[in-house]
Amino acid sequence: MLVIARLFAAVVLLWTVPAAQAQNKLPTERGLEALVKSSLLSFNDANVTGNYTVFHAKLSKPFRQQFSPEKLKATFKEFADKNIDIDLIAALKPTYDPVPVIDDNGRLIVKGFFPTEPARVVFELDFIPSDGEWKLVRINVKTTRALE
Repeated sequence: MLVIARLFAAVVLLWTVPAAQAQNKLPTERGLEALVKSSLLSFNDANVTGNYTVFHAKLSKPFRQQFSPEKLKATFKEFADKNIDIDLIAALKPTYDPVPVIDDNGRLIVKGFFPTEPARVVFELDFIPSDGEWKLVRINVKTTRALE
């Protein structure tokens, strides 16, 4: 019985180590694109509908604790006031500038833009490992003319 318990503990340890190590690695190109798009499209849905509850639920715990859905709505009021809808990014490939990295604090830092017209969607996203996946801890999104 003791041998079975040790074997079970070893198997559990083997399952948890790769999961922890995976969070110290950059996502694949496809995984990174999905992470960026899902984050920005969830943000867009919140802005378009005025309901930030779902977007809030997808954030990392520290971000959720700092910003309530109401505070998010107030923070991104300009998007709603100007009727900014960035859903076109779903059909485009992001350009990363600089290359995404994991910093010394374990944050996944992703900056870049989508080549939308007449204005680009420019983003800066920081993610932290949370609940076994990368979750937003910071978001900065704006639209700018391509030459700005």
